[in-house]
Amino acid sequence: MHQPHRRPAAAVAAVLLLAGCTAGAKADVPDWKPQRSFQGEGHPPTIAPAQPQHPSASEPQTPGGAPSSSPDSSGSPTNTQDPAVVAKHLAAPTGLVLMPDGTALVGERTTGRIVRVQPVAGRPVPTVRTLTGLRTSGDGGLLDLALSPHYLQDALIFAYLTTAKDNRVVAFTLTGPVTPVLTGIPNGSTGNAGRITFGPDGSLYVGTGDAGTPANAVNPHSLAGKVLRVTDIGEPATGNPDPSSPVFSSGHRSIAGLCAEPDTGTMLAVEDSRSGGAVNVLAPGATYGWPTSSPGDRAPLAQLPPGDSAPGGCAVADGVLYVTSLDGTLLLTASLRAKANAISVGKFSAELKGRYGRLRTVVSAPDGALWMTTSNKDGRGKPVPDDERVIRIVPSGGGGNQPM
Repeated sequence: MHQPHRRPAAAVAAVLLLAGCTAGAKADVPDWKPQRSFQGEGHPPTIAPAQPQHPSASEPQTPGGAPSSSPDSSGSPTNTQDPAVVAKHLAAPTGLVLMPDGTALVGERTTGRIVRVQPVAGRPVPTVRTLTGLRTSGDGGLLDLALSPHYLQDALIFAYLTTAKDNRVVAFTLTGPVTPVLTGIPNGSTGNAGRITFGPDGSLYVGTGDAGTPANAVNPHSLAGKVLRVTDIGEPATGNPDPSSPVFSSGHRSIAGLCAEPDTGTMLAVEDSRSGGAVNVLAPGATYGWPTSSPGDRAPLAQLPPGDSAPGGCAVADGVLYVTSLDGTLLLTASLRAKANAISVGKFSAELKGRYGRLRTVVSAPDGALWMTTSNKDGRGKPVPDDERVIRIVPSGGGGNQPM
């Protein structure tokens, strides 16, 4: 059974040097131990490159510590021919979180490296942290990142990752120790991919894969093939179907994206399901039909179009649902309406068809921009010399300057 890490009342005073944090990146087992905790319808918008921003020459300080101002070996200046490409030459960029200063932290699944990306092309891409002790075979590794809702006070970043023992959620600052938050999620040679995000209710939602064993998804004693809902210290969140369990919903194959409808606070998941790519409304105690359907399964809110059915991630902004498509090599957009706590999705439209290849993560920014990562070097795409890339675009009406 899962044993969540509990936070002692005292806060951590020790700060580790960044060089110490990045040592031992090739370890086969986790090199951290529990530490004392630290505190439809309509017309979806067309897509245009984001209006370039011009940060000052020095990167601003943030609560997690200031990054180095010089690029690392793979952080060469980004593509100046396409203003939407704000980083290139990355290795399997998967997790992406937006920082209060307008930059983004991007995690590489296969290396554990976390880099800082500016919202304008041509800037250095420094490494700010490397998480070690990962098992990166198959689809494992550094799977996602999430920012604490109280980041300005606690400077905490959360990561979902694969170790030799399990899949787990950890928390850390850019300069402090790595602390387990939620452990014991089954891992496997496949079926590890998942997502984490903090919902509008303040809970941490963790979408887990079935770890290559479909029966896990409906096994009430397994944390695989589930959406888990916990506090920021890994305790089952208030309102879960079983107050003693982190399990919120079951019957999931592979959660590709978690996002929220802001007006109602409803959580949405995009996933690879029995019927193809699906958008599901998450509900406490619901089951979603994997590996076999049964009476009482919750039907999808929407199905992705045939041929675009392998989702990479999702985001919601200004009444629009955005879903990246890996196999479709495009960005799907659809109107998202909420009325009397009922949600409807309009007809999907295709944007960026083939422009950047396979698209995985998508995150919406407060300034109206969308940040995305590519996945062209995963053995299924057609990489270009700049891959992998981070893309920053903006829907029309949000400050874009050139229609796509």
